[in-house]
Amino acid sequence: MRILIIAVGRLKQGPERELAAAYRKRAEAVGRSLGFREIEVVEIRESRAHEAERRRVEESIAIANAIPEKAIVVILDDHGDNLDSAALAATLRRWREEDRSTACFVIGGADGLAQALRDRAKLKLAFGTATWPHQLVRIMLLEQIYRAGTILAGHPYHRA
Repeated sequence: MRILIIAVGRLKQGPERELAAAYRKRAEAVGRSLGFREIEVVEIRESRAHEAERRRVEESIAIANAIPEKAIVVILDDHGDNLDSAALAATLRRWREEDRSTACFVIGGADGLAQALRDRAKLKLAFGTATWPHQLVRIMLLEQIYRAGTILAGHPYHRA
């Protein structure tokens, strides 16, 4: 199963980009033995529209165009489910066992996602009720994907 992260905005050079790359590399390494083929990150350019609704629609269209056919769509949403790491690992395992081609995690822009894209989501995932910068959400997601892989592999990184 391929894991795809589609995120509005670009991580600039610096510690956030380095940390995201480190967790991505770790997740790919542990994931290979589990049947996770790759972890790809696609960055979507932020809309320059003046109105929030127009920005939301433009960014959502760009995201939708990057989602592969038959992918399972997971959106990061502050009103989503607060899954613990073991539950996320179990979800990824189930999708892999169902022979799903791609799990696609979507991190929207500051104005959120259009309703049509939200409706496509199989899972809405939250990292608590706090508002997080998009750069940190990407790092947290990559760390949780890595942690899920270590749980599935029986690696000691995750100690509950």
